[in-house]
Amino acid sequence: MDVVFLSRLQFASTTIFHFFFVPVSIGLALLIAIMETMYVVKGDEKYKQMAKFWGHFFLINFAVGIVTGILQEFQFGMNWSDYSRFVGDVFGAPLAIEALLAFFLESTFIGLWIFGWEKLSKKVHLACIWLVVFGTTISAFWILVANSFMQRPVGFEVVDGRAQMNDIFALLGNGQVWVEFPHTILGAFSTGAFLIAGISAYQLLKKKDVEFFKKSFKIAIIVAFLASMGTALYGHQQAQYLVHTQPMKMAASEGLWDTSSDPAPWTVFAMIDTEKKENSAELKIPYLLSFLSYSKFSGEVIGMNELQAQYEQEYGPGNYIPPVKTTFWSFRIMVLAGSIMIVLALYGIYLSMRKKLDQMNKWFLRAMVGAISLPFIGNTAGWIMTEIGRQPWTVFGHMRTEDSISPSVSGGEVLFSVISFSTIYLILLIITIFLFVREIKKGPNGAHPVASTTIDPFTKGGH
Repeated sequence: MDVVFLSRLQFASTTIFHFFFVPVSIGLALLIAIMETMYVVKGDEKYKQMAKFWGHFFLINFAVGIVTGILQEFQFGMNWSDYSRFVGDVFGAPLAIEALLAFFLESTFIGLWIFGWEKLSKKVHLACIWLVVFGTTISAFWILVANSFMQRPVGFEVVDGRAQMNDIFALLGNGQVWVEFPHTILGAFSTGAFLIAGISAYQLLKKKDVEFFKKSFKIAIIVAFLASMGTALYGHQQAQYLVHTQPMKMAASEGLWDTSSDPAPWTVFAMIDTEKKENSAELKIPYLLSFLSYSKFSGEVIGMNELQAQYEQEYGPGNYIPPVKTTFWSFRIMVLAGSIMIVLALYGIYLSMRKKLDQMNKWFLRAMVGAISLPFIGNTAGWIMTEIGRQPWTVFGHMRTEDSISPSVSGGEVLFSVISFSTIYLILLIITIFLFVREIKKGPNGAHPVASTTIDPFTKGGH
């Protein structure tokens, strides 16, 4: 019944579940916009049909994502009132802009896109979906501006125990934003692309609407490769940024207890003992950590023990080492998922260009169906590493997690809300899967599958 633990558990569960839907909406919006652009440019009705079909998935996901986002916001007032009180004057501006500008923009043009197919001109209708893409992207930007303040607080001063923003341009120019935003957005694009590619692969295995899903797969797999490569490149930049701004997170993600030698090796695998503060059975690649940190094969990386001593001098007594095992393995799960995505996408492009995406490649099509899960795994692991690796801080260097919770909330109350929210999320997940499966079965022609046998009420048999 530890209130801090339960509050953290609830924040983790609601955030992870909500972020299942956010990247899908962002990614699908882009893919749909590309498909409709091809329809307007080429005049091929097949691309219009594709935009409409995949638009059904986007609308279902968007609606559920809104509900999960609302539930997520409740907990800030319920479980994290001291945190909200501290950061409210800073968070207010970006979150208000996100809600009043970005969300209203995307919601308005989604409505015009849904109902304007036969009422608006092709180019105006196309502009609507691109404005939806812009709206979803800029919405993510403002959310990440707020999150980046937690990672690297800038543009504020503490007045009467509360953070007050005194420089919005410092907030917008926060270096954390400009490594976190492209990494997150490109990850979202790859999520939508792998969803379309995976569903298309499933339909190709079933030999349903083969030409339609071959075209869908080809567009999606190209976006998947480009977005996955971009995600990896910006992830590399983000890691280099962490070396300077959050060295403890970087050291924890590498399981690095003592300052490394120069050059520093990268640890592929390690048995981590957090009590003894040492690793055993390590597998290392020489020079690689120096390259990942500085883009050169030289340079040492500071270890957690040395950083702990520094932080004690700067912030006072306390344990400033985050959960090392979670940070270490979540980083490697993210990298592994991203690497597999790049390889699959590259091979998918090869098959599509060579027109070999047929039943001779059943193993690859099955792999692509399973690969739908890879961006979700990568996204989740990445956010776990980002948030867990910042512990014990909610606002780095200024507010600890244990000081951020609501003082008047009991463990029983938080436990009740955890169970309640989890139940609601389970129901939403079941509904979403049901609706997605129904759309897959309907196919691009929009007709529900007809049972092979129907019962005639006037006879004993079927026909």
